[in-house]
Amino acid sequence: MTQADLVFTRGPVHTGDAARTRATGLAVTGERITAVGHDEVRGLIGPKTEVVDLAGKLLLPGFQDAHVHAVYGGVELASCDLTGTVGAAECLERIRAYAEANPGPAWITGSGWSLEGFDGGRPTRQLLDSVVPDRPVFLTNRDHHGAWVNTRALELAGLTRDTPDPADGRIEREGDGTPSGTLQEGATALVARLVPAATTAERVDGLLRAQRLLHSLGITGWQDALLGEFNGQPDPSDAYLAAARSGALTARVTGALWWDRDRGAEQIPELVARRSELTHGRFRAGSVKIMQDGIAENFTAAMTSPYLDGCGCATANSGLSFVDPAALRGYVTELDALGFQVHFHALGDRAVREALDAVEAARTANGWRGTRHHLAHLQVVHPDDIPRFARLGAIANIQPLWAAHEPQMDELTIPFLGAERAAWQYPFGALQRAGATLAAGSDWPVSSPDPLAGLHVAVNRITPEATDGRIFLPEQRLDPASALAAYTAGAAHVNGHDDAGTLAVGHLADLVVLDRDILTGPAGEIADARVLRTYVGGELVHAAG
Repeated sequence: MTQADLVFTRGPVHTGDAARTRATGLAVTGERITAVGHDEVRGLIGPKTEVVDLAGKLLLPGFQDAHVHAVYGGVELASCDLTGTVGAAECLERIRAYAEANPGPAWITGSGWSLEGFDGGRPTRQLLDSVVPDRPVFLTNRDHHGAWVNTRALELAGLTRDTPDPADGRIEREGDGTPSGTLQEGATALVARLVPAATTAERVDGLLRAQRLLHSLGITGWQDALLGEFNGQPDPSDAYLAAARSGALTARVTGALWWDRDRGAEQIPELVARRSELTHGRFRAGSVKIMQDGIAENFTAAMTSPYLDGCGCATANSGLSFVDPAALRGYVTELDALGFQVHFHALGDRAVREALDAVEAARTANGWRGTRHHLAHLQVVHPDDIPRFARLGAIANIQPLWAAHEPQMDELTIPFLGAERAAWQYPFGALQRAGATLAAGSDWPVSSPDPLAGLHVAVNRITPEATDGRIFLPEQRLDPASALAAYTAGAAHVNGHDDAGTLAVGHLADLVVLDRDILTGPAGEIADARVLRTYVGGELVHAAG
């Protein structure tokens, strides 16, 4: 009998197969799983075999992230990081400290401030001027759909009361029309274009910094949701290609090529060429990202009916569809015929419907081609569209961390959606019951990349740190095994890794060891679990402590 390179004993081993079977042992030879079972697996142990005694700790398929911005996240970790700040005072103190510690850069850049920390979600230039008056400042918010800038940045960009809003964004203004310091959606590019871009070396460093973090969280592969220039941000593709060619990319990465919403079908040949150029080793770019709308908090998510105002009355605004819906159907049909997966940003119920209509047009014209189109975010989904996911083979790409009561939801979203529409948010349970395939992602650096935190919210519909006990739409909770499948088999499926996501003989040995069994322990303690080891292709890429 051939001796294995690596054997895990004394499970549990959760295989993640359809029957949710369990084993106590697993063997790896090379980069593949060669046995899954019980005592018989020990027969593959030889003098050179590495043996890992699980001693009751849980072995799982490696987590995958179906929607993440790893290079951006890694670069931002080295900038002014406002993640986790609460309110203006804490933001300003962190910005002040960063500026004092970094006197050299011409610009202060960073990300992570939260909308709920400021009146109406719109921080002002004067606040930034109070801590950094002499250098331009450009700080994207946690959602990366808006930016906070100071007066110096506005002056350098030439933005005045006479500057019109771009078609795909909005300049927030003071009473006389002067830009107030908050830029929404495409308006961020008016200043971002002046910000010195990270160099290729800095982007590679950011990618490797992100990879270390993601591996430490048990993530073995992901889909980068935006390869291309966006709102003044540089294209991260060069970092992936450099890391793949050097062998530094240990994760399995699928890249989603950015669809320029200011152009049409004439860009498709360029996408075909880029798909070929950006395929090397563990990196491939067979997906196309189409951002169909914005976000609910700044009223740019596309809705089937108008947003409400602060008094509960209907406004004239139903959000933005960035790509004409009729044209979208044609674009997706052509991309589908060329074998591209389409990765939609679809947050409002109108955007979800427009994306599903496009998938339906492609299926009607081309038949079923194995293209795994998926809709990310799915904050508001009209009940009539829930059954269409399974019928069209459209994958529901969910970001579970957002499905909870928090200030951004309770203060900036629910009042402006109204009670009926607010009850349509993040319908994970309804989608599963209707037969949809679920894949999970984080959208990091928008929110935490930790799959265990996401699993906790998917199962409990309450954040781990919540103290008031309010469960957000409890009927939309997932059971632990189903939530886990979204982070393993579902995400592997959407990322095109058919030989990962479950533990079976012949599959890739992409594995994670947790310090406890989250499937049999209390659901309220899922987020307390910790990753002990992460393997990609049988190679240890992270070991805790």
